[in-house]
Amino acid sequence: MDYRIAEAAELLGVSDDTMRRWADAGRVATATRGGRTVIPGTGLAELAASLVDAGEHARTRGSSVSARNRMTGLVTRVTKDTVMAQIEMVCGPYRMVSLMSAEAATELGLEPGVRAIASVKSTNVVVERP
Repeated sequence: MDYRIAEAAELLGVSDDTMRRWADAGRVATATRGGRTVIPGTGLAELAASLVDAGEHARTRGSSVSARNRMTGLVTRVTKDTVMAQIEMVCGPYRMVSLMSAEAATELGLEPGVRAIASVKSTNVVVERP
């Protein structure tokens, strides 16, 4: 899946200008589709994971977080065995991890670079596709 600059910026919680600077600097690969610059989902997932792992991600867009939030983000890693799957996501400045059945992860089409929604309530994270 490919993302326009504005979509990628929204998923990472940064400005469009920041995303363009990162693309221009080669921090994330870009392509041209239909005359528009796009960012492949797998490359965006790698950038998102590296920002969170390095503690580099700035909380540029203020928001309060409630235990009932649904946060749109990007799947950065999927680890499956025959029964269970661990889904890692970056939702703005937050890294989210969810455990679900491998069957559910497959049905949702979860893989690095896919946009998904993390629904957070108490200690559970539910991942959905928009």
